[in-house]
Amino acid sequence: MKTFNTAQVCFLFLVSAVFSSCSTNINSIVAHRGAWKKNNLPENSIAALRHAIELKLPGSEFDVWRTADDSLVINHDAHYNKLLIEETNYADLIKFKLSNGEKLPTLFEYISEGMQNNKQTLLVCEIKPSEISKERGKKTAVLAVETIRKLKADKNTCYISFDYEILKQIRAIDSKASLQYLEGNKSPKEVKADNINGVDYHYSVFQKHPEWIQEAKNHKMILNAWTVNEAKDMDWIIAHKFNYITTNEPELLIQRIKSKE
Repeated sequence: MKTFNTAQVCFLFLVSAVFSSCSTNINSIVAHRGAWKKNNLPENSIAALRHAIELKLPGSEFDVWRTADDSLVINHDAHYNKLLIEETNYADLIKFKLSNGEKLPTLFEYISEGMQNNKQTLLVCEIKPSEISKERGKKTAVLAVETIRKLKADKNTCYISFDYEILKQIRAIDSKASLQYLEGNKSPKEVKADNINGVDYHYSVFQKHPEWIQEAKNHKMILNAWTVNEAKDMDWIIAHKFNYITTNEPELLIQRIKSKE
């Protein structure tokens, strides 16, 4: 049986405590596509992820697509340098650098970096719906989970998607994965019935359906709101004690939260 020294035991305990308490966190900041804006870094770059970790943010979100040759890559839009990612091989995509000189990162590279010197930042993995077919999106989700498991990062990662079937696919292969739905067209009770842990909706959805906030809390679900960039909207979410707040402005949100303490 494998044994651990005292330092390893302490680290494992800390990681377990941080990443198993998602539903008890209050007003925790998630950097949307990493912490990129203040320092003019490329969105979804490893540099933006690294900065989120350096800021000790509770979470950093990123987006996953699958290329024509089955590479999993990190990019928000369906296109990269005017190339449709799902119809392009990875070797052709990386001919074009990000604005800071990085190449387009693979999921393996991104998660590997996210596990380095990181004791507090949850890796929030958005699986993008396929523009080719529903089945392709579900296969992408399976490959992403396999990659994250291979890197032993599954306890450090949660999954989000606008595609409900993608989340159900992940649940079918991983009973313990933390899942959050993005679309905003289902009540927390409906989402909970499918064994999905949380609702991560645009803040305007919660303003339209404020009853969903308490409903989610009653069902012990994770509450997250995106993408909250204005101080007045931040203050509204803070007042309602969400678990997570996803933002392009983590530095501003840090200030808003501190001002309420």
